[in-house]
Amino acid sequence: MSFKEELRGRDLLSLADFSTAEIAYLLELADQIKQKRKNNEVYEPLKGKTLGMIFEKSSTRTRVSFEAGMYQLGGTALFLSSNDLQLGRGEPISDTAKILSSYLDGIMIRTFSQQDVVELADNATIPVINGLTDDFHPCQVLADLQTIKEVKGELAGLKMAYIGDGNNMAHSLMIGCAKMGLDIAIGAPSGYQPKQEMVELATSFADGTEVMVTDDPIEAIKDADVIYTDVWASMGQEEEQKEREKAFIPYQVNKELMAHAKADAIFMHCLPAHRGEEVTADVIDGPNSVVFQEAENRLHAQKALMVAFMGE
Repeated sequence: MSFKEELRGRDLLSLADFSTAEIAYLLELADQIKQKRKNNEVYEPLKGKTLGMIFEKSSTRTRVSFEAGMYQLGGTALFLSSNDLQLGRGEPISDTAKILSSYLDGIMIRTFSQQDVVELADNATIPVINGLTDDFHPCQVLADLQTIKEVKGELAGLKMAYIGDGNNMAHSLMIGCAKMGLDIAIGAPSGYQPKQEMVELATSFADGTEVMVTDDPIEAIKDADVIYTDVWASMGQEEEQKEREKAFIPYQVNKELMAHAKADAIFMHCLPAHRGEEVTADVIDGPNSVVFQEAENRLHAQKALMVAFMGE
């Protein structure tokens, strides 16, 4: 069976469900789709298809990449906030999944609970894509891996250092790196480190590579090829902002910390960024930053997912 046949109709709940070869195929497909766009080629494999996009969390990159991507692929995308659906009035997720399956060709959901995404996928008969939960952000990591490969020419053998909150990005990056042959070191303060079950999950995929968690940002970033960070307080954690700032000040990615990485190390951020907090302006706007190339690749990576899962 080809990857094209193997991936048709699949769900993306997290990258843990995909093999190294399947992820490599998706990245190659994203590269091909990106090239088609640069060449102004008309490419509409999803003509006549409709994607429903459920948003319980606000978004810039996720909404625009999926909506514009679906349009560019010849299809239609429907924006559905929780206020637009009966979910907001207590309709069971299972009922919503069954109803939407009779109307749509795919669902993307961006929400809080990973279990809600799992329940949606369990009851839907069409592909379900996790656009972000409190546990995982697999769509972002596909774009990240695509970007690293573009800049560095390879993935296997590199080292990523993730500095900051051990959140959904840390979880997904650990899994993505372990699957694709990168070492990853998480530098996070005690109390804000990734969930142990996520560390163990990522480690189970590591084949000769290292998944390390430390409270020492210098140890984490030493000799890294890729440095990654995220905001200190994610959506839903705004009331913890001041407390988190105190804990994370030593984990700010600045020139002094970057000096411990390799000289040609690239800087990445899933955005939005708070300059002067988790990263200084001279780093994120400096010559080693690839954050806008990374953001653009959300479009191409998301298009690859939709083509692979929803295409004929």
